[in-house]
Amino acid sequence: MIRLTEYLPLIEGVNWTPALSPETVEIEGAYVCDMLSDVMGSAKPKQAWITIMKHLNVIAVASMTGIPVIVFSKNNVPDDAVIDKATEEGIVLVSSPLSSFDLAGILYKLLAK
Repeated sequence: MIRLTEYLPLIEGVNWTPALSPETVEIEGAYVCDMLSDVMGSAKPKQAWITIMKHLNVIAVASMTGIPVIVFSKNNVPDDAVIDKATEEGIVLVSSPLSSFDLAGILYKLLAK
């Protein structure tokens, strides 16, 4: 397990939900997927969800599955409605310039320590 604060500098992460503290987010794994139904059926609580999808439905799926953080790859930035809903649901939103592959690899190395 790691804290989100350990991961953010390594991925050049930008927190779009500043009202939520990355220090409180514990990550035990990751789920990398852009298909909502697959995430709903397979993701686990305390996983970071790495995706390019940035619409409102990702917040509902993260909330249902217990995902504490969504990491948007390739500099994807959520709009204000998504940020507001994520803040309301307690889900941290992060953007990174890195690819989903690189984001997963960096997190894997951190968790393997």
